[in-house]
Amino acid sequence: MSTSKPKDNALWTWSELEQACGLSISGDKTGVTGISIDSRSVVLDDLFIALSGDPGPRFKSSGSQGLDGHDFIPSALQNGASGLMVSKPIDLPSDSDMNRLLVSDTLDGLWQIGAAGRARMTGKVVAITGSSGKTTLRQWVQEILSTQATTHASVGSFNNHWGVPLSLARMPRQSAYGVFEVGMNHPGEISPLTKLVKPDVAVVLNVLPAHIGQFESLEHIKKEKLSIADGLGPEGILVLPDDLVPGSAEHHQIVSFGFGNNASVRGRIVDAGQDRNVTKVEVTIDKQSYTYALDGKGEHRVLTSLAALAIAHALGADLHAATNSLGAITTPKGRGNQIRLGNTVLTDDSYNANPVSMAYALQSLRASSAETKIAILGEMFELGDGGADAHRAIQAQCSGLSRVLTVGDGFNVWQANALPRGVWQHYDNAEDIPIDQLVLGTDIQTELLVKGSNKVFWVNGFVGRLEKILREKLKR
Repeated sequence: MSTSKPKDNALWTWSELEQACGLSISGDKTGVTGISIDSRSVVLDDLFIALSGDPGPRFKSSGSQGLDGHDFIPSALQNGASGLMVSKPIDLPSDSDMNRLLVSDTLDGLWQIGAAGRARMTGKVVAITGSSGKTTLRQWVQEILSTQATTHASVGSFNNHWGVPLSLARMPRQSAYGVFEVGMNHPGEISPLTKLVKPDVAVVLNVLPAHIGQFESLEHIKKEKLSIADGLGPEGILVLPDDLVPGSAEHHQIVSFGFGNNASVRGRIVDAGQDRNVTKVEVTIDKQSYTYALDGKGEHRVLTSLAALAIAHALGADLHAATNSLGAITTPKGRGNQIRLGNTVLTDDSYNANPVSMAYALQSLRASSAETKIAILGEMFELGDGGADAHRAIQAQCSGLSRVLTVGDGFNVWQANALPRGVWQHYDNAEDIPIDQLVLGTDIQTELLVKGSNKVFWVNGFVGRLEKILREKLKR
């Protein structure tokens, strides 16, 4: 029985947190309404977990190497934290009654709370991985399920050794559905994360040569992605593209999606939206047909929508409501979302890129009915020995475009005469692009694509600056 003070909006009572971390129950203390690992995002009554920037040998990827969350405790307290998780004694004012969880390792403590969050939730949980588009799929599934029941999901790209346990720890106990994104940069990272999530439905959206520089081959990436099935129980369901089914996870029930005749969730593009930016899709599930209009163009977006329906089907959700919801879904920023500014459509696909996702984006741009089609492409990282060939292949996919601007050393392999004179310009850095000169005029129908690896455009706010200039032109 909990001895913590109740709170109407408490996410965790304090004794629940102590129990999750294997600590002695200390008595009558106030619980917390949220959990944060970033002092800048702390709000009133949060628990602040002071993580070390080095996750140790278990995980190789880390975005905060060298930082220590203990150094940011004053900031967290100033922002309203009501509790702390620490791994060493800290100095606080003598009159402070701040609640503290003293653990040997704060990353372990976060994982323990994440595991407790999963254990107390009695609804159904989905884990999603894939080389490209998993954040979009996670958001679409969240929006579909939210119309039917209380749904909790990870935010942004919280898909690593910090993001997954934090997302689980933030899950309200009464959630009917939980939707979590699981990512990787190196071999062996997906299995421990999916075992933490313990999904009822595990999903592989696609297997593409993203991060292939860290793997021996595409087959090894496929093996890593399929390890998301390691967290499934005996009744768990594995959702896969129909071309990935042969030889995959034979011990689990499989729901497949795609355009093939044998797909469990079989799609067909009825209208590719040549005249307007909408794709009409017909899907067949258990001999029942449904139709929906999907905002945007491209087979990759349709496949993502079919994956979302396959998840809904695996969960036993209402498919009529799910297909209706697809007509109103939104796309996360930087993942192909479109910003309409007068006669210009700005497609922001700047969050990340690999050879297949870039090819899909260029395919959609070429299919546009716009008079002027401009591609701004950033180099693709982590491609290993195949990087030069991958960038070289992109040039042929730019045929027919009005202008192509490339950024980064990866595109140095392009041939100067492979595109018409004046079409292609190359820049060493995104900051060198004269973005105020990109659009010819507000009366010309223009589609502008920005696509590249995260460090090229996204982290520098390139699309935001471009959008600001376009809006200023509209006012003139």
